[in-house]
Amino acid sequence: MATSSDIRKGLCIRYSNDIYKIIEFLHVKPGKGPAFVRTKLKSVTTGKVIDNTFSAGHKIEDVRVETHKFQFLYNEGEFYHFMNNEDYSQIRLLKEALDTPELMKEGEVVTVIINTEDNMPLSVEMPPHVVLEVTATEPGVKGNTATNATKPAVVETGAEVNVPLFINEGDKIRIDTDKGQYQERVKE
Repeated sequence: MATSSDIRKGLCIRYSNDIYKIIEFLHVKPGKGPAFVRTKLKSVTTGKVIDNTFSAGHKIEDVRVETHKFQFLYNEGEFYHFMNNEDYSQIRLLKEALDTPELMKEGEVVTVIINTEDNMPLSVEMPPHVVLEVTATEPGVKGNTATNATKPAVVETGAEVNVPLFINEGDKIRIDTDKGQYQERVKE
């Protein structure tokens, strides 16, 4: 058993007959009244995100998990196929178990969180950022740079990301997987 002070991003807990992964949290200590922790929980079975507030010292049931490195092979409809880098065994997961499947390209190495009680995969954690090639975007118009103007661009995985005007087709860009936002252009 853990308490609300042990809450951190990525922690898997058992809550209302389901297993949830904490994707956001904020410790709040108001001037008046007791402290509490405001959280955003994502169900590892359905992918549904809920908001919940735990009072300070509240007991939570954490789920013991292991992490393993897996390589993304391909997706087939709602299923995504991965291979364990150590023993080459393969697993398939539903799209709901993935945080940002639209930013994952074939060959990407991800961390799969596995429940130690029944060896079932719970969720997939992407690396902090990915480098993808821009496949389609409108050309930037000269003189449109008074402010930090952006334009939509489609990357090689099919995801759409807002990028600065100087980005062109064929450029490789680094994308923050947490927020799905452009970080910088990558030189080869």
